Amino acid sequence: MNQTLEGHSGQIQVITWNEKHQKLTTSDQYGLIIVWMLYKGSWYEEMINNRNKSVVRGMAWNSDGQKICIVYEDGAVIVGSVDGNRIWGKELKGNALTGVEWSPDGKLLLFSLRSGEIHVYDNQGSFVMKLNIQCVRNMLGPTQVVGMHWYDGRQGYVEQDCPVLAVCYQNGCMQIMRGENDDTPILIDTGMTAVCCRWNHKGSVIAVTGVMQLPGDNKDCNVIQFFTPFGEHLRTLKIPGREVTSCVWEGGSLRVALAVDSYIYFANIRPDYRWSYLEHTVVYCYNRPDSPGTTVVFW
Repeated sequence: MNQTLEGHSGQIQVITWNEKHQKLTTSDQYGLIIVWMLYKGSWYEEMINNRNKSVVRGMAWNSDGQKICIVYEDGAVIVGSVDGNRIWGKELKGNALTGVEWSPDGKLLLFSLRSGEIHVYDNQGSFVMKLNIQCVRNMLGPTQVVGMHWYDGRQGYVEQDCPVLAVCYQNGCMQIMRGENDDTPILIDTGMTAVCCRWNHKGSVIAVTGVMQLPGDNKDCNVIQFFTPFGEHLRTLKIPGREVTSCVWEGGSLRVALAVDSYIYFANIRPDYRWSYLEHTVVYCYNRPDSPGTTVVFW
């Protein structure tokens, strides 16, 4: 399919996908929000909304695709249902919001602020706590949150009590937490100016995209780095082009797509599978989504 979606008069700034209900939500520089649906092979505008007061800085669907949370730069928060009904709204006065993320169980909302703080609210809009941010504690001045991604656990975990909540800052500092109350997170300094971070589909690798100067180069270049949930650096991949702005994993995590300038680049991922061969037997192990621990198979 190749269809141009016409409806926005300004530059698209935020876009999110509802996997459960196969809906696309977009917002432009004027605050106009459009929910698109696929009907008989074509995309149509299902819902349109414009608050006419501020610009949208973040949108996120909860894990079952039933609720969407929209945050505005002026501190307004709106939670709506998939059928277009408004569930609740709130004004977080004095807080310039930059992003939003749901907890996997849909009970909590994380709001990132321009100051670099992350505030935790329940799903009814009541304040719960401030996230304990340690990776930028000794920095001078605020630095913006460029990525919040909470792995939902649908495909199991690489280990029990595995870090799942990633928070990445523009200065390249990142922390990965076991949950909102984790006081001993994994701290990572990626060494780059970051723009995006995303978990793969089973929470075993997190990709961080941005700009840095590689050894042997005399200028900054676009890169994507890969880390385990425990902060181990796996690989750095150089990306062509002038400015990388986003990255996303394919559904099975065997490819990543990268938005660079006006292009989309694709990179193939070759995981290190855990297997061996001995005595005419193939031995491999994997993690099951429905049970903790690791399963070992002899074939």
